[in-house]
Order: sequence, then structure tokens, then C-alpha cells
Amino acid sequence: MYDFEHAPQRLHTDSVKWDVKEGELPMWIADMDFATAPEIVAAMQKKLELGAFGYEEPHAAYFNAVADWYAAEHNARPQTDWMIFATGVIPALSAIVRRLSGIGDNVLVQAPVYNMFYHSIENNGRHTLSSDLLYADGEYHIDFTDLEAKLADPLTTMMILCNPHNPVGKIWTLGELTAIAQLCHQYHVVLVSDEIHGDLVRGDRDYVPAFSLPEPLNRGVISLVSPSKTFNVAALHAATVIVPEANLRASVNRGLNMDEVAEPNLLALPGTIAAYTQGHEWLHALRAQLQQNYRQAADFISQKVPGVKVVASDATYLMWLDVSAITDDADALVAALRKETGLILSSGAEYRGNGNSFLRMNFACPSAMLADGLQRLQAGIAAYQRA
Repeated sequence: MYDFEHAPQRLHTDSVKWDVKEGELPMWIADMDFATAPEIVAAMQKKLELGAFGYEEPHAAYFNAVADWYAAEHNARPQTDWMIFATGVIPALSAIVRRLSGIGDNVLVQAPVYNMFYHSIENNGRHTLSSDLLYADGEYHIDFTDLEAKLADPLTTMMILCNPHNPVGKIWTLGELTAIAQLCHQYHVVLVSDEIHGDLVRGDRDYVPAFSLPEPLNRGVISLVSPSKTFNVAALHAATVIVPEANLRASVNRGLNMDEVAEPNLLALPGTIAAYTQGHEWLHALRAQLQQNYRQAADFISQKVPGVKVVASDATYLMWLDVSAITDDADALVAALRKETGLILSSGAEYRGNGNSFLRMNFACPSAMLADGLQRLQAGIAAYQRA
């Protein structure tokens, strides 16, 4: 029913991803090369037909759509009075950092992790403190001893969790999430959970929204959710901040409004409502396509790109590639791949931790485009090894 084999032509448009030279193939930024679900497009077109675009604010239809979505897709229904609209996960995160932590405070992350976390922390005068994930036998794990020691530091006032984790594609188990929340509760650390990839699970396992943890563990929890990654509508600039505890929610609300990141644009409300009320079938078809693409890429790399190992993952459309057998300078390898083949990947160095020995590849694209990218990867790695 849905077309995942033809990509909209975005070359020479305002697309960040496709601002490239002729012949180059971008597979870096977390932006899918699939058309947005037609149900969302129809809702936007209907709004445009209205022909009047004054100030707006979300009402019950918006918050009920969010709650119904999480109940149906993740068996976890947040209360609608826990929710606040925001103009994106990262704008909300930056406002929360400013409101709930002080200049010079530690904000804890688990590197390698999404590079924008560092911007939200460091651009606001806070200190990034990483409890690096442990990498062994091709998998990442939490070092809970190190995590507790760093959460216990009196200067650590906030932890930003990536749930599921970008770039390594790991779904945290209920046990892991509970243990993290228990430590944050014990040491009075606010836990901010970026759950923007939560819908993009592959296989039989689902992710656990942090807001669904029981009291008292959820009293210091802030979940950030959005349809932007799920439906490829990043330019919609719409997200929902879910805060179960009333006093914390009031502080978050004040921070979002002080920073003016709580007012929707003309398409944010109808686009989100359509996504969350009519997007279930499209999402399930997308998940099947992503799992097929993951297998296509993993099989090709294991068979034809020696020296590159795929880190097994069960969420996101971002493949984390271990190139430690080839180099510990991911920046140089990314530059060489682009120069040699036109393939554009993300350097793992952006995500810190052990990222210098990794690349990140976006495989959310038509299978023919993916095959092209994989062949360029094979040729580029071979050329790099010969040099």
C-alpha cells in the first residue's frame, strides 16, 4: 500500500541532507529518504486550504492523540496533564538544561551518544560528564559502577538518556532503565530521556518509555517524544514533553515558555494529530522495510567489506559500523570515502566515547539507493586500505 521504493527528489531543494554535489550520496543525517505518510500530507493540505494562519495552541485533540499513540504502540499511556507542547526535542532539551541545572553543573551522558546533547550542555555553560558505554564482543553495555560514582558527584544535577540509544541502536531493557532511574532518584539527579527513536524498533522487542516507570522513580523523569524521526517530519518542529510530577512539570513549563519554544507553527498540530491517529499502518510497514534494509546492509558488509563490522542493533535506522580494524581516525576515513566515491557518512568521532573507530550510516532509503551506497562503501574502504 505504501511506497518505500521511490525517493522524493530533494536535490537542489532546501534539504540539509541533499545539499550535496551531483553524484554524491548522503547517508549521514537522521533523515529518511521515504515520502512522508500520505495521511499526514492530506492533513497539512487541508490546513493550508483554510487560508488563515494566526496564533495557535494545542488542545485536547493533540494531547489525546499523543496518549492514544503510546497506549497503542508501546502499551504505556501517559496522562494528558503530564504533557507540554514544544517546538522540538533539542530546543526543549536546551531549555530544560538552562532551567533545571546551573552554570558549571555536570550533565551526565553515555558516550558515544547523539552529538547535539553536547551542544545543549556546553553551549549553556554546563560541563559534560560521560559515563562511557562499555564495548566488548561487538556490544555496548552500561558500566553501572562508573555510572553511580558519577551520579553521586554533588555537581551532577542532570542525566540525559538516549532511549533507544543513538548511535548504537540499543534498546534499554526495563531492568536497565529501572536501575538508571533508581540511581538518579537516589542522588537527586533529574533524568531527561530523549525518546525520539522510540517508535523505530525492529524485531519483537519494544522500548520502555521513561514516563511509564512507577512512582517514586518517575518523579524526577522528563520524557521527550516527537513524530519527527518516526514519520520523517523534522521540519514540522513539534514535540511533546512528558513530566509526571507536577512541581517538576511546572519548572519545565516555565523554562520552555521563557525560551519561547512552546508555540506551534501552522502545521505542527494537524501534522502531529494525523501522524498519531492515522499513522499506525504506515509505521508498521516502515518497520518491516527498515528490518529488510538492515539485513540487506548487514549481509552485504559482512560478506563484501572486510575489516568493517556491523554493531548489532534493534532500534533506529542508523547502522553503527566498527572500523577499528582499519583506522582509529574516523574523520579521515569519512573524508576519504566522500572524495573517492561520493558516499557521505557520519564520523563516529562526533559522538565521542570510542567513536573515533566507528562510522554511522543511515539505511532508511529505497533498496536500490541502499545497494548503491553499499557498493560505494565497499569501493571506498578498499581504496582506503590500498592507500
